[in-house]
Amino acid sequence: MPDFIAVARPSDLSDPGSLLVEVEESLIVLIHAGGQFYALDDVCTHDGGPLSNGEVDVAGCTIACPRHGAKFDLATGAAKTMPATKPTLAHEVKVEEGQIWVRLSGQD
Repeated sequence: MPDFIAVARPSDLSDPGSLLVEVEESLIVLIHAGGQFYALDDVCTHDGGPLSNGEVDVAGCTIACPRHGAKFDLATGAAKTMPATKPTLAHEVKVEEGQIWVRLSGQD
């Protein structure tokens, strides 16, 4: 299993807010919403657009693709609204030692 990699400090993200980071050559959108941190692949599964420029909805726990409005669950990456029908990949996040750490999923 891959290791956790430090990607940012908690103070780097407002709440709600997002930040595009690179983890092992993968573009990841790091999201701060409702006091929690989440990490998703920076890709809308509808048309490949970037999620990092999308609006974060704290109440709905989603991020919307800025191109066509598809919404993805922050915790699981599940597609919540059309036009997306497939999930984007969610990654494990922890906050420790003043850093936000991400471990990529799906890479054993």
